[in-house]
Amino acid sequence: MNTEKFSLTADLSAGVKEIVSEWQSGGKIGRLWSRDSSLWTDSEEGECLGWLDILSEQLSNLSKLKSLHLEIKKNEFSHVVLLGMGGASLSSETFRLCFGGLPGFPDFKVLDSTVPEQVASIEEEIDLKQTLFIVSSKSGATIESNILYEHFNKKIQEQFGLEGTGKQFIAITDPGSVLESLAVKSGFKYVYHGVPSIGGRFSALSNFGMVPAATMGLDIERLLSRTQAMQNACQESIAVKDNPGAMLGFILGAAGKAGRNKITFFLSPSIRGLGGWLEQLLAESIGKRGIGLIPINGEPLANPFVYGNDRLFVYIRDLSAPDQEQDKFSEEFKKSGQPILRLVLRDKYDLGMEFFRWEFAIAVAGSVLRINPFDQPDVELSKLQTKRLTEIYKKSGAFPVEKPLGHDNFIEVYADDLNSKSLKNISSDTSVKQLVRAQLQRLTPGDYLGILAYINMSDDNQSKLTRFRRIVRDKFGVATSVGFGPRFLHSTGQMYKGGVNSGVFLQITCEDSVDFQVPSLHYSFGVVKEAQARGDFEVLASRKRRIIRLHIKGDVLQGLSRIIEFIE
Repeated sequence: MNTEKFSLTADLSAGVKEIVSEWQSGGKIGRLWSRDSSLWTDSEEGECLGWLDILSEQLSNLSKLKSLHLEIKKNEFSHVVLLGMGGASLSSETFRLCFGGLPGFPDFKVLDSTVPEQVASIEEEIDLKQTLFIVSSKSGATIESNILYEHFNKKIQEQFGLEGTGKQFIAITDPGSVLESLAVKSGFKYVYHGVPSIGGRFSALSNFGMVPAATMGLDIERLLSRTQAMQNACQESIAVKDNPGAMLGFILGAAGKAGRNKITFFLSPSIRGLGGWLEQLLAESIGKRGIGLIPINGEPLANPFVYGNDRLFVYIRDLSAPDQEQDKFSEEFKKSGQPILRLVLRDKYDLGMEFFRWEFAIAVAGSVLRINPFDQPDVELSKLQTKRLTEIYKKSGAFPVEKPLGHDNFIEVYADDLNSKSLKNISSDTSVKQLVRAQLQRLTPGDYLGILAYINMSDDNQSKLTRFRRIVRDKFGVATSVGFGPRFLHSTGQMYKGGVNSGVFLQITCEDSVDFQVPSLHYSFGVVKEAQARGDFEVLASRKRRIIRLHIKGDVLQGLSRIIEFIE
């Protein structure tokens, strides 16, 4: 069983103690297991708790997953590529990053982007004829998954002919979806069903996580059997103070109430891939109605005294591959008085236990904060704006013309009227350098910087943005977050728009060096990406978020370097 140690401040400890007492006297663990919607907002939350007992279903159907596991091992596929977004892809990405390539199994990749350069980079890395594609979409109507399927299906047909192309595709979707109909009609190799009562971000232990894990070569029985121990530990029969999922939820809820809402993760290098999944689970579940928790993932560690009093640190340690430097930081945080949770996994096969623990904890924290952790209203709003803008492009062949607030030979700066006025009140200088500096000067204690990057998620680009985050954190003393578009729209995008209004945002867009036409549409991947970025910007601006857009002309790395120079 993975273990936990908590070192909390006096106010957090008092808050947790009060919540424990309330839950114990109110029999709330039992009410959660009985799917009592009144624990939250009485908005049918009880119908979204299928993940509580998905383990028994998966264990009873284990033979199907084992059969797929063996078939993939015997087959001659060189690659498996998952096409999906958000909850349909992030658990698979976690397994991929944590387990890597397993002997005897294809190289597994995740493509969750409409950025043309990202699509092109995957194409360059695979042997198209020897690749199995997993189209993963709960609703079956996710625009990104659908156009990625169309793109690769057309490529296969053009290069190898029409006959039998469906055998290179697997679908994971809810019963009765349009994707299921397409899969049957097109002769997909297999169709695996999701569970309608399980939302995407809670679906890691359903087929959305387990089918890809089986194709990677993971021992699914070992993973699920271990997870069952965590499920048992979270039952009503266990004392509230000994319930690992509930106690984590109480601490998160108490932290949110106390203003320590920047939940800052650092994870052993071997399990660092878990961070993206945790980021979505927290942000999309508990970032709405003007309140919530803000996950900070991938920010470089620093001396404890660099941080403000708005943080709760979570150290997730792989006992089989610990990092001594992280252990040192953990002890320093504890000595400094910064609150820290230390969760210990025996090895990577404890990931399933951690999935369940955090799903249970987020359900509990949502109840503590009196919000519905199972909806995502602001994600849906962004989708509507994207659809509106693509319709405009479809009719006129262009997007509405925008006038930059400032520009040079490398970067253009855009802002809505309200943000333009605020920036001019800080500085009348509209050079790109001064506009970036003015935007960062809007940061105040307790705020966070959100970087919304609609660019290729390459190692080089990530390295540049990590450097930028470090400089901003050290100069301004605030937390920092990076989201790569459009994937973050299904994740932290909910929190950015619907959570507490303490974010200062830099949206980064670029010119596309390559592009691909979407077979069934009158526009390209680049057009979809731009519509998503513009729609995202419009919704953030309408919510009176502090946001500007930096559009890089030409080489992206040079543009990012220039932005760093402005503040260095």
